[in-house]
Amino acid sequence: MTSTGPALDNLRSALRGQVLCPGDPAYDTTRRIFNAMIDRQPALIARCAGAADVVTCVQFARAQDLDVSVRGGGHNVSGKAVGVGLMIDLSPMKGARIDLRRRTARAEAGLTLADLDRDCQRFGLATPLGVVSATGIAGLTLGGGIGWLGGKHGLACDNVISVDIVTADGALLTASASEHPDLFWAVRGGGGNFGVVTSFEYCLHEVGPVIGGAIAWPLSKAQRVLLFYDEFARGCPDELSLNASLAVGEDGTPNLGISVAWIGALDEGERLLKPLRSCETPLADMICPMSFVEKQRGGDTIFPFGRRHYWKAGFLRRLGADAIEMITHFAATFPSPYTRILLQQMHGAAARVPPTETAFAHRHDQWDCEM
Repeated sequence: MTSTGPALDNLRSALRGQVLCPGDPAYDTTRRIFNAMIDRQPALIARCAGAADVVTCVQFARAQDLDVSVRGGGHNVSGKAVGVGLMIDLSPMKGARIDLRRRTARAEAGLTLADLDRDCQRFGLATPLGVVSATGIAGLTLGGGIGWLGGKHGLACDNVISVDIVTADGALLTASASEHPDLFWAVRGGGGNFGVVTSFEYCLHEVGPVIGGAIAWPLSKAQRVLLFYDEFARGCPDELSLNASLAVGEDGTPNLGISVAWIGALDEGERLLKPLRSCETPLADMICPMSFVEKQRGGDTIFPFGRRHYWKAGFLRRLGADAIEMITHFAATFPSPYTRILLQQMHGAAARVPPTETAFAHRHDQWDCEM
């Protein structure tokens, strides 16, 4: 596909959005995503302004026999947003409509967590999303979506009421429990291979100020704290979520941190967190009341845009002594100040959904272990 010709001219005239080709001023900026290891050059980038543009792009790609990649927030580490054919860029599509009567949000696929959290929190509402505010809602939701509200309200995909989706034949459909239910099942945790979702309808929940922040200990105390953490987190109520991280501190030495999110009454949260805050003498205790939006931004500095990222992940049902010993052993020998091991808690409502209810089948009290 060249940057000239009748087919390309027709595409340009058919879209409300913009078509970019190699050499265009905005081309390199648009093709760059979160992970700097991904450096592919699409033949074309279509910056879509709405669902009709997406339909046109899919039909164009079929006619021209072009591979399609889809960018929402561009936060996927594997770089699936950027291919070598037609890149459908949804990032300009940032509309959000909050229905206060029904407590729902209709959110376009170019929104990030920060965008949707901000709009919902103006009304004291939120839907479960992830833990890094620059993440796109689309990829996160299609993959399941583990976040701070999961214990109380489930995964992001559990809170989807319907999606608008462009299928491979260029048809725009609405999928829900009553319309195209098989497709609706698949997009709730099955990834982005079933079509291009242009908008999501989410359930919203009341979420006011939370207790957030983190507490840190030296690595020498990590084994004892993690053994306590395994039992403490396993018995915590749905309103409390606890994620652990082994990382290199500002002084260049590894440490253990546990981030918290309590979404109930603040005085009750303070009481419930006392055992964690007193189990060993910490290096620092930064746990305090804050807005939910502030809590959602708490992990942003850990995952900056433009760094070369390589991640692996798997689920752990328990943090037994052997697993903890192995984790702390590797933490003591991190090869880079940017290397870290994360333990993201999944429990409560997210774990109680039957495994066959959605395409996200990993329904257990467990940790998503990422490194």
